[in-house]
Amino acid sequence: MTQVDVGGVITTPRRRRRLPRPLAWIAVVPCAVWALVRLAGVDGPVLTELITATPYVALFSLFAALLALGSRGRAVVAVAAASSTLLAFMVLPRAFGDTPAATGPSLRILTINLFFGRGDARTVIDLVRRLRPDILNTQELDPRAVEALDAAGLGTLMPYSHLQQEYSASGSGIYSRYPLTKLPDFAPSDGHHMPYVRFSLPGGQTVELVDVHTMAPLGPDVATWKEALRSLPPAVPGTVRVLAGDFNASLDHAALREVLGRGYLDAADATGTGLRTTWPANRRLPPLITIDHVLVDERASAVGVSVHDVPGTDHRALFAELRLP
Repeated sequence: MTQVDVGGVITTPRRRRRLPRPLAWIAVVPCAVWALVRLAGVDGPVLTELITATPYVALFSLFAALLALGSRGRAVVAVAAASSTLLAFMVLPRAFGDTPAATGPSLRILTINLFFGRGDARTVIDLVRRLRPDILNTQELDPRAVEALDAAGLGTLMPYSHLQQEYSASGSGIYSRYPLTKLPDFAPSDGHHMPYVRFSLPGGQTVELVDVHTMAPLGPDVATWKEALRSLPPAVPGTVRVLAGDFNASLDHAALREVLGRGYLDAADATGTGLRTTWPANRRLPPLITIDHVLVDERASAVGVSVHDVPGTDHRALFAELRLP
């Protein structure tokens, strides 16, 4: 050790303390594995549930990178930098809008999972009055919820509907300001109802819309969840399609990204609000993940997206204003 004589006093330079490299590896390795799993698009049992936490892992990876720097180990710093960068590229685009400006008519969509019909009907009606959606998509719609919504005045505001209510999570229903034409059902027989309709806006623009509600990807239902997402109709030339509802999937699920790859954009992602969470609502903790979405033909654009609390349900309502091609 070198000693230095400063003004007749011999001093010993202090060594900077180095964090233990094993501690840095313990923090960095899970982030690196997570990034690779997410990149590979693995949607399997257990992983399907965990992968929704990717935004939180991306945030933790910054802390892991600091630990790596503190350990001063070249290998662990390189792995930390690579995994943190990769996770950032996966997550950060959701916070920055990037959508072409379509010049067609406006279409407003409001979607809400009513949690076995328990969502507060008056709050839903207040949202309809305030946001003035053209379409209201509902999931977990049961006959009691239909009665409550009618009693609160929904029929006056949105006189047209296509309802498939049930006393279970499988009930769904579409309410509209404009006449609806029912289209052939395509949803898997062992999944939830997903009403499919066509309607025309006042300017003559025709739109096809699906009220999406997939099974939650838990245990053996992962296969049914994937089948439901695969069954959603692709965007095609000459037809404007909108898919809106409870996908039980986040943008970190490969199965949902495959849907987007068939010609859709996610309205929240396109407006820089893709990190706003929608589930579980009305708990002591704020909602943690984003599984409710409005997808629209990628030739369209999203003008704005907002989320709204509705008492009685475990989902936030999602509102999107779109500009069609």
